[in-house]
Amino acid sequence: MGLNVTRSVLPAWLAHLACSTALLCLAGGISLPAYAQTGDALVGNVQTDPNAQLLLESDELVYDINAKTISAVGGVQIDYDGNRLVARKVTYDQNTGRLKAEGKVEIVEKDGNRIYAENLDVTDDFKEGFVNALRVEAADNTRFAAETAERIGGELTTFNNGIYTACEPCRAKPDRAPLWQVRAQKIVWNGKKKTIRFERGRFEMFGMPLAFLPAFEIADPTVKRKSGFLIPSYRHETELGSGVTVPYFWALAPNYDLTLQGTYYTQQGFLGEAEWRHRLANGQYTIKLAGIDQQDPGAFDSIDNGDEVDANATTRGMIGTTGAFNINPRWTYGWSVLAQSDKAFAYRYGIADYDNYNITDQVYLRGLHDRNYFDLSLYRFHVQEGFEDSDSRSSEEKQPWVLPSLDYAYTPTQSVAGGELNFNLNLQALHRDKFDGNFSGVDRTGYIAGIEGDDGRITGEAEWKRSFITPSGLVITPLLALRGDGVYADGTFVNADKSIGDVRSDVFRGMATAGLETKWPILFTAANSSHVLEPTAQLFVRNNESYAGDLPNEDAQSFVFDASNLFERDKFSGYDRVEGGTRANLGLRYSGTFNNGWGLNGIAGQSFQLGGLNSFASPDFVNAGAESGLESARSDYVAMIGANKGAFNITTGGRFDKDDFEVKRATVATTTSGKYGSVYVKYAFIAAQETYGFPDDRQEVTVGGQAKLTPNWRLLGSGTYDLVSSTLVKRTAALAYDDECFTYSMYYTQEQPVTVNNVEGEKTSTFGFNISFRTLWGIGKPVDIGGI
Repeated sequence: MGLNVTRSVLPAWLAHLACSTALLCLAGGISLPAYAQTGDALVGNVQTDPNAQLLLESDELVYDINAKTISAVGGVQIDYDGNRLVARKVTYDQNTGRLKAEGKVEIVEKDGNRIYAENLDVTDDFKEGFVNALRVEAADNTRFAAETAERIGGELTTFNNGIYTACEPCRAKPDRAPLWQVRAQKIVWNGKKKTIRFERGRFEMFGMPLAFLPAFEIADPTVKRKSGFLIPSYRHETELGSGVTVPYFWALAPNYDLTLQGTYYTQQGFLGEAEWRHRLANGQYTIKLAGIDQQDPGAFDSIDNGDEVDANATTRGMIGTTGAFNINPRWTYGWSVLAQSDKAFAYRYGIADYDNYNITDQVYLRGLHDRNYFDLSLYRFHVQEGFEDSDSRSSEEKQPWVLPSLDYAYTPTQSVAGGELNFNLNLQALHRDKFDGNFSGVDRTGYIAGIEGDDGRITGEAEWKRSFITPSGLVITPLLALRGDGVYADGTFVNADKSIGDVRSDVFRGMATAGLETKWPILFTAANSSHVLEPTAQLFVRNNESYAGDLPNEDAQSFVFDASNLFERDKFSGYDRVEGGTRANLGLRYSGTFNNGWGLNGIAGQSFQLGGLNSFASPDFVNAGAESGLESARSDYVAMIGANKGAFNITTGGRFDKDDFEVKRATVATTTSGKYGSVYVKYAFIAAQETYGFPDDRQEVTVGGQAKLTPNWRLLGSGTYDLVSSTLVKRTAALAYDDECFTYSMYYTQEQPVTVNNVEGEKTSTFGFNISFRTLWGIGKPVDIGGI
């Protein structure tokens, strides 16, 4: 028999049964918060849809007028608001206001929780009740079981002789004990406080008791944010000693919280930390504080080479803040700022989110809409090491203030003369307290990364291009570009002979470009493959670069000529340099696919300076372009080729001398993964570059991977070997286990810096581990192998 029941048309007694049965369906046992139309659910007080319909199916429906009971008997299934109750018999007693479900009771909630019991007896408001032989499978894969359960006072649910675990049962042997479980005489669930308390319990692994737990408490699985102590961690470093960190999380409100953290280091004393997080309607921000009164500041002497701050300071600290907010769907602003007592405090003490060797302060305003982009940023750079050079210019003082950097890009939605028009604007203003440079093995005035003083530049550029396709498939793309730079510099630097050099300039630099690109994709197929060859030629006619090499270069220092930028109109990486003169780029692109699953792709070519001043033969303060392979009229050859099939891929590329094909730079990288694990190999070679202070070739190879010993156990490792100095620079080994409820890992890392100028770097070793029982507790930090 099936009944589709709406409360408004039910007789009073049947409406009460519908309501009470709905309550039963929504009880939630001991799982995530249950829901009720009226009164309390077994856990929680959340209301359901009052207009929901109830569907009752059973073999028969029996109403006893004298006893004032109504029973659904035989194959009972009740569906209400996405929830389901299945039982052999369900009875509601109007005299006592109690609801009983008997015989293999199963409740399935709409959020995925499943509750099993032999019988259930509760009041119709679920404030009082009793459940026999209870078992719960929550949607988050946590599980409870108990001989009996009682509901008392509408808030507390007590499970007698209960078991709790987050492990799934063994499929082959369901009766086998899970990997871990907590067995307790009483498990008390407080629906109001959202806590679960275990009394007179013991912790078991593989069914064997490991620890007696008189009483402890965890958060209700429904709680995502609850005040309490978090997982402690352990750390050891030579200068700090051994330290144990104990964090406390304080959930002050749904949208803001405070984390307090204390670490005691055996050598340096107590380190205190506090982090405030606040989420608002249009964004969020954080504030972090940390400080310590050092017991032994002299311990840092050996690594700081006489850094006076670390050697003498006892009180050290920092404050850092981040933020990100939406003004509207198009505009955002934010910041990330660090202020500390000295330049290396956060790095030395491993303050989370601020412990990188390089930290960038940034305040920004960004806008993005359709094809328009705007970015206004202010930058400050921190180098968190205290090494001093012979002139007492610390690396921190050499870092510039960027006040500001502006990027704006605009592409009209409508075509212009049938082609695409792009506008770009860039503004950059810098200030540096000390000039940044060195003179080891370099010519001119040395390698000067930045002048002491002020410099700035504003750049505006417009580019138009349009593609034409001939009937034979030839693609012809003419291009026109116009660029102007206003450059200002007022600063000084030091020459190799210790004399002072001045940079005083207020100049305009213009660049007009007419370009033409032709490419002819040729498709040909074979029985089991298809291939595309694309010969490509480019010609750019330009005036010479004005003031080539005579102006500061701040944003175009990173320059490598390879196949990836062969066909770039301007191969410099930033705006401070601009490529001039007439240049041609010739090359060939290739891609192929095979029916057996293999894929190939590649590119190769060469560049030619046909006329005018070669910008790459005019090195600047950082020698950009020197020994790049582009400084002569005919460039070195560049090539790249890659292959892949499924999870396997390999890529190799390099630059080769234009005369004898001697390798100047080469890289090889390959990765593969399969049923039994994964492997990666990386190789890099860079020929000697005297101009930059590298008189010898540089070569290193890195090998790493992981092997699956069993479905849950993994062996991981990696190593980086310097082939020139025959030094194993870094080695890492780790053993890890993970499943749905338990993770364990331990790792060992050793680093050996390469010997420089007959000075051997200090070897360092690190050991770490992590143990975590899901939803219960854990210790240590997760393993970070890096690249594996």
